[in-house]
Amino acid sequence: AAYAQNGHSKAALELFQQMYLDGITPDKITFVSSLDACAALAALEDGRMMHASILDSGFGLDGFVGNALVNM
Repeated sequence: AAYAQNGHSKAALELFQQMYLDGITPDKITFVSSLDACAALAALEDGRMMHASILDSGFGLDGFVGNALVNM
């Protein structure tokens, strides 16, 4: 979250990808921060992949995650 909130969107996405590769399950805060990073970078393809992960993880109905998806 700190990377995304302080203008380091690329680093935030890289960290999310590394977490995914290491098998770490993201929580809703991780998804919200990563979606904000996607929005800042206009990384639509990354956002689409993240959306699929959100649906798989069961956070698709969370209000904060839903708002971040809309903002993206």
